[in-house]
Amino acid sequence: MGFKETFFSAFCYLLLFSVSCKCLAAELDMVQTAGLEVDASWNLSRKIPDTLFGLFFEEINHAGAGGIWAELVSNRGFEAGGPHTPSNIDPWSIIGDESSIYVTTDCSSCFSQNIVALRMEILCDNCPASGVGIYNPGFWGMNIEEGKAYNLVMYIRSLESVELTASLTCSDGLQNLASVSVQGIDLSNWTKIELQLLPEGTCRTSRLELTSMRKGIIWFDQVSLMPSDTYKGHGFRKELLYMLLELRPQFLRFPGGCFVEGDWLRNAFRWRETIGPWEQRPGHFGDVWNYWTDDGLGYYEFLQLSEDLGASPIWVFNVGISHHDEVDTTIIEPFVKDVLDSLEFARGSAESTWGSVRAAMGHPERFPLKYVAIGNEDCEKEFYRGNYLKFYDAIHKAYPDIQMISNCDGSSRPLAHPADLYDFHVYTSAANLFIMKNKFDRTSRIGPKVFVSEYAVNEQRDAGKGSLLASLAEAAFLTGLEKNSDVVQMASYAPLFVNDNDRTWNPDAIVFNSWQQYGTPSYWMQTYFRESSGSIVNFGPNAVNFTISSRGLQAGVNTAKSTVTVLTSGNLLDENSFSEPNKVVPVKSELPDASEEMEAVLAPYSFTSFDLALDQYSKLVAEMFPTKCAN
Repeated sequence: MGFKETFFSAFCYLLLFSVSCKCLAAELDMVQTAGLEVDASWNLSRKIPDTLFGLFFEEINHAGAGGIWAELVSNRGFEAGGPHTPSNIDPWSIIGDESSIYVTTDCSSCFSQNIVALRMEILCDNCPASGVGIYNPGFWGMNIEEGKAYNLVMYIRSLESVELTASLTCSDGLQNLASVSVQGIDLSNWTKIELQLLPEGTCRTSRLELTSMRKGIIWFDQVSLMPSDTYKGHGFRKELLYMLLELRPQFLRFPGGCFVEGDWLRNAFRWRETIGPWEQRPGHFGDVWNYWTDDGLGYYEFLQLSEDLGASPIWVFNVGISHHDEVDTTIIEPFVKDVLDSLEFARGSAESTWGSVRAAMGHPERFPLKYVAIGNEDCEKEFYRGNYLKFYDAIHKAYPDIQMISNCDGSSRPLAHPADLYDFHVYTSAANLFIMKNKFDRTSRIGPKVFVSEYAVNEQRDAGKGSLLASLAEAAFLTGLEKNSDVVQMASYAPLFVNDNDRTWNPDAIVFNSWQQYGTPSYWMQTYFRESSGSIVNFGPNAVNFTISSRGLQAGVNTAKSTVTVLTSGNLLDENSFSEPNKVVPVKSELPDASEEMEAVLAPYSFTSFDLALDQYSKLVAEMFPTKCAN
């Protein structure tokens, strides 16, 4: 940021903490006035870490599959039931009846990593004019829009001549939006078919149909339908990615969360199986959140997403432990090698073993991965500490610049093992989180720094599906982290996404379905921290008349360009929704009385940011202070 903005970040920073405390006192004593004196001199400032606020992504609530990853087909490889056949092919269903079509699965796929294919036998001699076949509704309905293009890729095999039609229809199958035919092609061997569908109408709950009128047998595998307009062509749903960009995250933590370990080790996230051509990724069952993912959003896509967001990637990996401790400690070495290979994939040269795989995927440049979290919520598990040291030593030897994050909480007592940062998670009530704004006041400044990688108000009576109350408590908590930013280096809300059709965890920052999305008050609260800016939480039921006296500004306040932004609502438990997406959002207005001596009113139960523009400073001073600071 420029010097002018930097200076007022420093100026307003003090407002956060003093006023949040005074406002609580105002609530208890029914006092409705408060004052603050600010010395904004540069010699009293200190730097806030560039990495302080970022994002945490976990495959939960269909955040990736059916969410930010734009693939429209669910269970595209027919693998969701596992490698055994006949397999569960949900949500695929048949078009026709048992007299006209018979569908099963077998192990005839051309892909060794995912051997299951679907076998469709058409039995009718005089099939209906619309044909018989199979359809896929995607993730609770595909959003198909007129004027957009959709790319269909599928693998087909048949020993007979085939006349196949691929269509996009509304969920009842009656409104045909787009169709394209496949015929006159030798399909005696597995053949990759690529088609483009151009709908002539819009339907928010569409489905993909594959139908035929000709008697015979057709095998299908790896059926994919993607919008052609994904973000930068990288496969991400634009609207959801734009919401992440709005937060200007400084880091992205992936892939979890409990998704990393799995309830059982056999269902843990395996990075090797999520890279390379999408057709050859076997996918896996996330047994913690209980759904299948084709792993279209894999390790490579995480690194790509971090780059698209301009965020530092934080790679969380499994340490040979599951929630059920399904582990043989004698085989930890393969896990260590696996992690070293994952780091080479991200950071190795294009000529290295795994760096060359990355280069073949279209990214010869190295990804700037410099943080790894050694496990997730594993500190109290029997084998964690012993395993941790093996990972730590191996990574430190190979990549001495990588900063390593321990799962053990060091906020109250020193860690018994080396680490650069330690992970801290908190889910609680609004009252508790508000009080925890002082959590790190007495934390030792010697040793590892703090990474608050998961925080949120989640007590149901406070949070609902994302309430104003929750966001205010979280805002107060974050002001405390800013105050203690000499020891707190990073913080991220969790979870980030929820598909409204699969609320496994509640609440979440961003809510979506196949075609809509909105931010909860907690999402909008985070926009206040995109840069180090002065924000004040009034956690009480009374308005507060507030006086600010400042000195040391070194320039006058530009009244015409100064603004105030307020997050509040008529009811403390108000939420946003698809029908009212902007019920609780920040409202910006002019600040005509902005000056070194100014008065303002803090609304009851509100989060307020004063953005005071200063007159222009010299270029020399701007170059001296290019970073974010706080008094």
